[in-house]
Amino acid sequence: MAPAVAQDSSGAPPLSPKTPAPRSPAPKKPARRTGVSPRHLPYLLIAPAGLLMLGFIAYPMLSVFYYSLQNYNPTKPWRNGFAGLDNFKRILTDDPLFWDSLVFSGKWVVTEVTLQLAFGLILALLVNQTFVGRAVARALVFSPWAVSGVLTTTIWLLLYNPSTGVGRYLADAGIGTYGSSVLSDTGTVFWAAVLAELWRGVPFFAILILADLQSIPGDLYEAASVDGANRFRQFVHITLPHLRDAIILSTLLRAVWEFNNVDLLLTLTEGGPAGVTTTLPLYVAVTGFEAHDFGYATALTTVAFAILLFCSILYLRLSKFGGYNK
Repeated sequence: MAPAVAQDSSGAPPLSPKTPAPRSPAPKKPARRTGVSPRHLPYLLIAPAGLLMLGFIAYPMLSVFYYSLQNYNPTKPWRNGFAGLDNFKRILTDDPLFWDSLVFSGKWVVTEVTLQLAFGLILALLVNQTFVGRAVARALVFSPWAVSGVLTTTIWLLLYNPSTGVGRYLADAGIGTYGSSVLSDTGTVFWAAVLAELWRGVPFFAILILADLQSIPGDLYEAASVDGANRFRQFVHITLPHLRDAIILSTLLRAVWEFNNVDLLLTLTEGGPAGVTTTLPLYVAVTGFEAHDFGYATALTTVAFAILLFCSILYLRLSKFGGYNK
């Protein structure tokens, strides 16, 4: 009689030595991720805008640099061709108009930015006060900024008209002579142009400075008053330090815009009389669109860009923009 097979406590028969042990199921591999990782997603989202900006900025800059190395005049195609650095050599050594326009550009920028900043700061401090009709006063202060350069020129041409403008009434009062125009006199044309641009540019500073003034906590002024500080000391030790970055940024932006100012001077004085109000960008415009010398005009543009870039970097380094803790 065959012996009984022993069973374990669970009742299952024991495995024979030749029976392999059952294998546990293999763990499933994690599914492979499809799509973009979260780390790369922001760059993918801004890629279309970045490519558009690269196309609209890089391509024109490269085109300007390319044509600055060419002789390109559509009216004289037989002279077109590669010029190398001849255009730049002509600018630096053989073109006195370049240096005259560059000097006037520096004078124009320094005068305009300084006066616009001073009057803009005064206006911002005035309209920041609480008084009846403050909203209307702010609208009147900021309205010239919405006027285009050509329309601004039209307004001031009417004011400077020797027959119907302010000059006629001044002559009636015994100031000046009849028929004289401030725009035709080399001694007065600069300040006449400065006044016209000043009317349009002051609101820019007033808007930026007023926005920063409203961010200054009023507790600082109250604490300073308790300590006995007068209005002037509060302005020097509280207001100006808080406005520092706003002033640096606004002056830099306005300096670049005034350097590139073409519309007002072109329509107001056309660079005259005798070329005394010709800025470097205006000289570029006349060279390119009137003389049709686009190769030399783009070389002038390249030099102007290098000057602006150098002055901007130097200004930001010297002013330590963003490095001051309020």
